[in-house]
Amino acid sequence: MTFEMIQKNLEERGFTVSCFDTAAEAAAYLDAQIDGKTVGFGGSVTLEEMGLYEKLTPHNKVSWHQKMPQGKTGQEVRAEANAAQIYISSVNGLAETGEIINIDGNCNRVASVFYGHEKVYLVAGENKIEKDYEGALYRARNIAAPLNAKRLGRKTPCAVKADRCYDCKSPDRICRGLSVLWGKPMTGEFEVVLIHEKLGY
Repeated sequence: MTFEMIQKNLEERGFTVSCFDTAAEAAAYLDAQIDGKTVGFGGSVTLEEMGLYEKLTPHNKVSWHQKMPQGKTGQEVRAEANAAQIYISSVNGLAETGEIINIDGNCNRVASVFYGHEKVYLVAGENKIEKDYEGALYRARNIAAPLNAKRLGRKTPCAVKADRCYDCKSPDRICRGLSVLWGKPMTGEFEVVLIHEKLGY
């Protein structure tokens, strides 16, 4: 399916959609759109690969627990991000039919995606796209979560081979909360940023 069809399906669900050939183009677009705002980032390899934090921080106040300022705790930074005017997150799975899926450990990211901001941007590289809801959910659980567990050095069965979800009971388990957007929430603006590159997990 082309980005045009995915865009149509997302727009029918109430989302604004922007499409870009490269991560650099998408980052430049977001840099131009967001100015003089408080901005929260969810945990994301995609956003890191885009260099988005470095672009936005000169003219916005950006809170991201992956870029911890001195003297602040992760809990404090996550709270600032959750209270920000703008929130930016990647996604773990995006169905061609329009459903958007994320899995989270602390659940700060899924909470912020749902509610509380003037605008939420959801960024997805083409590798996050699956044919339907079931495929997107499978991807989030069995591809994205194990790769993130391995990256974070978690002691979970999935992190050993990063091959699939074992539905473990490990204290290090990172898949603790699941969010599914079937449509744009009733409050706030939501924009999906699609990129014709493989980004993140």
